[in-house]
Amino acid sequence: MIKRCAWLGDNSKPLDIKYHDEEWGVPVHDERTLFEFLILEGAQAGLSWTTILKKRENYRKAYDNFNPKKVYKYNDSKQRELLLNEGIVRNRLKVAASVTNAKAFIAVQKEFGSFDKYIWGFVGGKPIQNRWKSLKEIPAMTKESDAMSKDLKKRGFKFVGSTICYAFMQATGMVNDHTLNCFRYKELVG
Repeated sequence: MIKRCAWLGDNSKPLDIKYHDEEWGVPVHDERTLFEFLILEGAQAGLSWTTILKKRENYRKAYDNFNPKKVYKYNDSKQRELLLNEGIVRNRLKVAASVTNAKAFIAVQKEFGSFDKYIWGFVGGKPIQNRWKSLKEIPAMTKESDAMSKDLKKRGFKFVGSTICYAFMQATGMVNDHTLNCFRYKELVG
């Protein structure tokens, strides 16, 4: 039997298992995918990640496949349209934040050459390889996520508290938080 991280639990849905096995903790350097996770992690605040995974394809359609140059231009009319879209989280503050974050994302790209270069700077350009034995050891935030959150907020980003930033770091492989007994841990330590 394959050993996976305990956060999946015994009643995990195939969508959660696929995400764990194929995406979670894999280093991401693609600009569009980084923007996608930034928006999705903010949308997830107060909800389960499973809820977001179920809505992910709807988000991709609604948000022009997470193209920050298109999201940047979303006006009030487009935001009202998004708030009527039952396929995404219909929260006025989160929708508005996605547009604000697209503008800030583009500003970071211009300043640093890429969002990837900027964001990976918080971990020295390579994944932090943790060695957790159990789920209870994994923190909700770290000094790196605190620093990321503080700097993102300074640059005008919204829904980027330290816990959200740490979840972003986990999702994009900036940290390897697979537990030692999980089959993915060794695959990602490389």
